[in-house]
Amino acid sequence: EKGTITIIDNGIGMTQEELVENIGTIAKSGTKAFLNNLKQTQQANVPELIGQFGVGFYSAFMVAEKVEIFTKKAGDKAAKAVHWTSEGKDSFVIEDCERYAQGTEIILHLNGDSKNYLESWKIREIIKKYSDYIEHPIVLVEKDEKGEVKEDTLNSMKAIWLRNPSEITEDEYKQFYTHLSHYGSELLKHIHYSAEGKSEFKSLLFLPAKAPMDIFSADTRKKGLHLYVKRIFITDDCPGILPDYLRFVKGVVDSADLPLNISREMLQDNPQITKINKSLTSKLLSEFKKLLENEREKYEGFFKEFGKIIKEGLHTDFTNKEKIQDVVLFESMKNAPGKLITLKEYRDAMPEAQKEIYYIIGEDRNALENSPHLEAFKSRGYDVLFMTDGIDEWVVQSLLEYDTKHLKAVGKGDIDFGDDTAKAAQEKTEKATQEHKTLLEALQKKLDEKVKEVRFSKRLTDSACCLVSDEFDPGVHMERLMKALNQAMPSRKRILELNPDHPIVSGLQKLYDKSPDDARLADFAGLLYDQALLTEGSPVPDPLNFAKKLANLMAFNLEKGV
Repeated sequence: EKGTITIIDNGIGMTQEELVENIGTIAKSGTKAFLNNLKQTQQANVPELIGQFGVGFYSAFMVAEKVEIFTKKAGDKAAKAVHWTSEGKDSFVIEDCERYAQGTEIILHLNGDSKNYLESWKIREIIKKYSDYIEHPIVLVEKDEKGEVKEDTLNSMKAIWLRNPSEITEDEYKQFYTHLSHYGSELLKHIHYSAEGKSEFKSLLFLPAKAPMDIFSADTRKKGLHLYVKRIFITDDCPGILPDYLRFVKGVVDSADLPLNISREMLQDNPQITKINKSLTSKLLSEFKKLLENEREKYEGFFKEFGKIIKEGLHTDFTNKEKIQDVVLFESMKNAPGKLITLKEYRDAMPEAQKEIYYIIGEDRNALENSPHLEAFKSRGYDVLFMTDGIDEWVVQSLLEYDTKHLKAVGKGDIDFGDDTAKAAQEKTEKATQEHKTLLEALQKKLDEKVKEVRFSKRLTDSACCLVSDEFDPGVHMERLMKALNQAMPSRKRILELNPDHPIVSGLQKLYDKSPDDARLADFAGLLYDQALLTEGSPVPDPLNFAKKLANLMAFNLEKGV
């Protein structure tokens, strides 16, 4: 009714002289003087206290049109109580008053724009957010509708991250995780971690079992670990505290090194935050590896939920790249659908003759399993990693090798297996190139607007043709991804490879020998190109034209009685 909020403590209070010096003098810090005095007297365990710049009290006038202080010094029976009043302008009034209990009482007369702070729910919200875990009770005293006084302790005073893990139940962990994350109770693992030395902090981290539906939203990316300093909440928006590829990790970090009155702006490039980031990242990656080695099924489930995000670190975190390489998982051609393997497991299973780690990028496993690019690898018994996450083609640009073996895309550049069969394949393609030189030139001319080269393939054993990119060109999957994101990316011509053993080649050669100007050569060249697009899962530019050509070819052969 009076529009006031009163804050009362039973602390040491102040004399009139102390009140003038500490409150009536702007930028005069009683806290700082108190700490300096402790240091000069060489007292041990000097506390870390807020309020060392002497201006915090004046923030009261942001919400109050007048502030009153009633205070009485503790331990001095002769000391009089003092009343201080100011409207935050150019003066204050100070006078003696009656007060029997030691301590201080501050009354804020709220201005018209700040009446919402009179609502008890608002006070509860503020205390719960910023001071829930400080070790002293904060009690709300108010009258109910009947005029009866109620007292309610607003803060829990229980910082779960400071307790002994053996004393914390699984239900308590889940409740705290739900409170922090709003994800629900699907919790995979909790991690207690304390750092000492150059950077001192305590943390409690949570690995979710399931990714939330909004995992890729901007707001989810922004909100991270809750940063506390000496149990006082600072922010849940501290971008540097964890790398972006670990943004799904929830939890609390309580620092002993950061000042309590640090601004959220100063956190951006703070060296202590950088040290915390380095320490937490190393700890989390080691926990991933332990989970992978000791609870494989759990880790695979976790990676299926968050693997797309973890892989970002291969491209963005050069310092921890090797650690990340050890915990990323992929499907592969020789393993059952859904089965995930590490790069180390792939490397250990490689035949001695295999020189490189092979991978293929595409939309899904079904499309990749039937790719003509895999034929030579199947015939040799070589495994191929299936990369089906949208981010894979981006991150693999930074994953150039693993354990001395280079990573090689099966649909890019030339393939050199480096064995006896490779030598035979090389001789076969060279011979075919000489025998069909004019045919290749004719096909190239017909497809000049679509491909940069028509050549014979060393990677095909059954299919008639396939399209490949130059070694350092972006793959077709990357082009589709960028177009889906409305990002401009010039299309690059690729190479059409033909199987020298396929009957189509000898048939085309006979047609060419009979009549180099036969109009059907252009149709067959276009059909080969469209067929190569279909087998890799790419759309045909002109489906109607493709269907007409195919229908004409069928009709022609049926009329011939074939």
